[in-house]
Amino acid sequence: MPTSAPSPTPVQREDFSLPFDGYELQVRRLTPPGAPAQPQLVLLHDSLGCITLWRDFPELLAQATGLTVLAYDRRGYGQSAPFGPEPRTKRYLEEEAANVNRVLAACGIARAVLLGHSDGGTLALLAAALEPARTAAIITIGAHVFVEDVTLAGIRAAQEQYRTTDLPARLARYHGPKTEAVFRAWADTWLQPEFRSWNVESYLPRVTCPVLVLQGTEDEYGTAAQVTAIASGVAGTATAHLLPGLGHSPQRQAPAAVVTLAAEFVAAGLGNSSRLGR
Repeated sequence: MPTSAPSPTPVQREDFSLPFDGYELQVRRLTPPGAPAQPQLVLLHDSLGCITLWRDFPELLAQATGLTVLAYDRRGYGQSAPFGPEPRTKRYLEEEAANVNRVLAACGIARAVLLGHSDGGTLALLAAALEPARTAAIITIGAHVFVEDVTLAGIRAAQEQYRTTDLPARLARYHGPKTEAVFRAWADTWLQPEFRSWNVESYLPRVTCPVLVLQGTEDEYGTAAQVTAIASGVAGTATAHLLPGLGHSPQRQAPAAVVTLAAEFVAAGLGNSSRLGR
């Protein structure tokens, strides 16, 4: 009789609070059996995201890549401390990218494969530009390096949903009393007239590691111009995939496909010790 496929090996999960700059960040680490100490795969969430909103994607990545996967809630999101009193500036992503590298150091990660969605993808590129030696490879999903009209239209549509639907209640499941601040920090910042000129393409030549660029063809917040800019702008080898029929969150719409692409990319890199530092 045919036998069923073996179940994926369970991963060890550890949730903890990380003291950081006088406040605490919530962190989750998923370690599959036999995972190497370095590199580790670090997830950077989007502008409304958090650990929980990754759902089972981190565990699937850990099983598929064999790497330890670490995700954390940035300050202001999920179970981490609220935003500080300082207003968000036009350079908030550049400023937060420096914190990404400091979080990696605090978690003992000397070499990271950074996987970021939306704002998180932008942060991955910026963090690698700031500290190239710490980043072994990057996977971006729906990242942006400049502002497009479609981006602003998508945010305005989200504003209307926030005003007229149960979106606030749904976000509150993950961000609790911080929900209003989370939404306003995103929407209000991007819709400021002065933010229209925001552009971080100048950082891309400092990204020297391999980069996998993913984006849905139906992304409501960006066009294929973002993919072209990233793939042509980085100094490292870049591989780009436009995912047919998918929107801004392919990792939720087609997680198996995204995990497969990510695992193949990581396996190719791990096969070359000079690229991922093995």
